[in-house]
Amino acid sequence: MKVIPISKDNQKIYDICLDDSFSHLDGFLTELSFKDRRICIVTDSQVAPLYLEPVRAICEKVGSRVVSFVFEAGEAHKNLDTIQEIYSLLIKEHFDRKDVLIALGGGVTGDMTGYAAATYLRGISFIQIPTTLLAQCDSSIGGKTGVDFRQYKNMVGAFWQPRLVYMNLNTLKTLDQRQFSSGMAEVIKHGLIKDRSYYEWLRAHAQSILNMDYPALEAMVERSCQIKRAVVENDPQEKGERALLNFGHTVGHSVEKLKDFSMLHGECVAVGIAAAADISRNRGDITDEAAEEIKDTLNRFKLPCTVSGLQAQDVLAATKLDKKMDGGRIRFILLRSIGQAYIDPTVSDEELLKGIGACL
Repeated sequence: MKVIPISKDNQKIYDICLDDSFSHLDGFLTELSFKDRRICIVTDSQVAPLYLEPVRAICEKVGSRVVSFVFEAGEAHKNLDTIQEIYSLLIKEHFDRKDVLIALGGGVTGDMTGYAAATYLRGISFIQIPTTLLAQCDSSIGGKTGVDFRQYKNMVGAFWQPRLVYMNLNTLKTLDQRQFSSGMAEVIKHGLIKDRSYYEWLRAHAQSILNMDYPALEAMVERSCQIKRAVVENDPQEKGERALLNFGHTVGHSVEKLKDFSMLHGECVAVGIAAAADISRNRGDITDEAAEEIKDTLNRFKLPCTVSGLQAQDVLAATKLDKKMDGGRIRFILLRSIGQAYIDPTVSDEELLKGIGACL
């Protein structure tokens, strides 16, 4: 087991635990003062058959009462209607501010559970138990929570830090190839924005990673968590540097919406990364070779660099609805070099259209 602490002003806020099972979860629950408290496990219809009962059994060793909320899997259910159903269960079960929610699953589950925790009784504790690569390396860390509002992704949310992020890395071995590759988009992003040597390590160890070799998985998840920890500790509420984590996401979110969520989040981010690499190349920030290598890296991990059935003008229009707009301008993330990203609010519509067009 490895533990990575998340701190603010030199005070620990919570731990990220990397484990090969759920066996230490009860110890953490006890240490966090959830002994004899109510526990609600929130999960989806795909994760529940795999992990709900093992996690429930562990929680029952600690909590006075353990209940579960299972929702239909998929981005279509990441909305305020589902949040209201969670509220109703918590009220019915008399949950109070000293009780705890557990998010068991991927990014959708973590985002929704965190938002429910942030807003129920003006805030109760929650724990992340991410079971997908995307959630383990990215969305479970940093306290961003939220839901989609109509067709607008993550438009309603709150910053609310978990009490613990507990990862059983062996859950990654139950992911299908497409889900695993989706998570790799966020992993590759970490190397591109912050750590060239990590990016090169990913390329060199691609086959071991795709083969789900445990030592490679552990090393990869640990380094991605360290990168995200460094960013969110410096900028917990995305007022500056944390925006770098949005690399690939402005175009990616637009593609995701326009494709009506038929593509996975990481697949859309991969298209956005390819577009951002092209814009960075067109500005002279990175070489042709670097831009093409980025696309090769995405392809190596079975991620797309292009998308069909969309018009560049429609993708551009959708970017204008992104929640990361600042004074009517997009705070676009570009690469100064591999391993060094920067925020640029001056990217023109013409530059965007050219970058988007290269991915259609």
